[in-house]
Amino acid sequence: MAMHLIQVTQQAGAQLIICRPHASSALTSQSGSNIKQRTTMKSGRIIYIACLITLLGVAACSKNKFDINSNPDDVTDGSVTATVLLPAAQQETSRLLVADFWVLNWWMGYGARSGSYQTRNEEETYQFTNNFKMEIWNDLYRNATNYNLVINRANEAGEGFFEAVGRIMKSHNFQLLVDIYGNIPYTEAFRGTAASTPKYDTGIDIYNSIFAELDKAIEILQDNDAISQARNPEMRTADLVFRGNATNWIRFANTLRLRMLVHLLNGTTTTTTAPGIDINEQIAKITTDGFLNEGQSAHLNPGFSGTKPNPYYRYYHTNESGTGAQNDFLRGSEYAISYYDANGDPRLDRFYVAPASGHRGIRFGTPSGDPTLEGNFLSTIRGVGLIPEGAASRAWIMTSVESLFLQAEARERGILTTGPSAEELLTRAVTESFVWLGLTQADADEYLLFNEGYPDVDYHAPSIRPGQPGGGIYTILSQKWFALNSIAPYEIWTDYRRTGITYGTAVGYVSGPTLSVDPNRTATSIPVRLFYPQSEYNYNAANVNAEGTINVFNNRIFWDLN
Repeated sequence: MAMHLIQVTQQAGAQLIICRPHASSALTSQSGSNIKQRTTMKSGRIIYIACLITLLGVAACSKNKFDINSNPDDVTDGSVTATVLLPAAQQETSRLLVADFWVLNWWMGYGARSGSYQTRNEEETYQFTNNFKMEIWNDLYRNATNYNLVINRANEAGEGFFEAVGRIMKSHNFQLLVDIYGNIPYTEAFRGTAASTPKYDTGIDIYNSIFAELDKAIEILQDNDAISQARNPEMRTADLVFRGNATNWIRFANTLRLRMLVHLLNGTTTTTTAPGIDINEQIAKITTDGFLNEGQSAHLNPGFSGTKPNPYYRYYHTNESGTGAQNDFLRGSEYAISYYDANGDPRLDRFYVAPASGHRGIRFGTPSGDPTLEGNFLSTIRGVGLIPEGAASRAWIMTSVESLFLQAEARERGILTTGPSAEELLTRAVTESFVWLGLTQADADEYLLFNEGYPDVDYHAPSIRPGQPGGGIYTILSQKWFALNSIAPYEIWTDYRRTGITYGTAVGYVSGPTLSVDPNRTATSIPVRLFYPQSEYNYNAANVNAEGTINVFNNRIFWDLN
């Protein structure tokens, strides 16, 4: 699945250069629950990347296309170095994680369509074609192609730091691709004309290959000569995420490994669902540098501002010209808003903006036509305040909040056997969520105290809903759902698929995330994967057809046994 470099675009009225991947001819991107009632506590100039279009004097720069059979390593201009490629690729990762995954916010109970707009047939009825959300496949592969180029160019130049970072970020993208599609092209994905119809590798094999990639990256990052300033003179400026901090990159690699290992656990047991992957062996490889902890999110901010907003603000609030983006279309879901409100959770006002009449959500899939459910009467997804600085806030790739929840679950399950207890890690994760959103530790302490006895918050609380577990792993996953609203919906979707746990704890209360209420919905469950895109059937038919007929409700990812 050979892909090419990056496109340079100039935004009118802004001195801004953004590198974006080309669209391929083969890879065209398309663009009232009655929960328990409790009292509510409180209701300059930026250059993103010096990337010159003249250095891409190839067919990729014409008509926004490139040949899928071209070799992405055939760019010969020496100025296309790892130091040029890496910051562009990092920014694109942060963009696609926001722009491409909004449908999962709907499916996971966070958002819905405003009643001012017509029904979105595929998202709300679960009646899909192979064109549905093609941009996820396209963007993750194109972005991985650029990281592959970073690896190759850094290796040629002896820039070990950049090679290691490229390996980690490429692994990040393939972890997402496997968790969304299952078996995919991997070993032949970047061989150009040597493999113009790349074979499909199994998800388990790719997971093992990613573990090996992370091993290699960490080995390089522990080599003081390979990552020295002398060999990598631009490491502190070209690396937008950790600014040349090798220790934090090791922590990110360890956290990515832990995310994958936690995905291998289903239900509430400690049994691996993946023969051929030794969880204990992988845990043993985690070095003393540990994981991303408080204040160590993998995020970037090259100088975002009101006229050059971060991806989340640009998508959910207003773009660089001040034009409203998706915030008029996307609204808070009734399920989530009711649940935050019932728990007296002050994060409600960080995730959503209330209209004058107070917070109000809409049920996912509600038909249009009711004037009382138009956008002005509903809570808005809070692009302005998800993180304190609004448009100038950082963009994220993986947060410290998610890392602490992963650690808490791993400790609870018994695959982490040393260090802080699961309960301590859970408390730290909840507190970090509050702090990450601009609230305080005191706010978190008050929230935890207010909800004692409820297993969606209290680690020691017994079950108060028949058939639903109490405390422990249920509390950890419930709190993770509360914390990662619109931040990492792909991770919450994975939790839902691999564990089968739903949220909403007491008798008579709605358990969710809830299905669409669209009257044309025929499905009885949320999809467990996405279709392969139509481009694969057009250009790689033999290999994709060998995967059989795909059913997005039954053909589960290898770790999903529910």
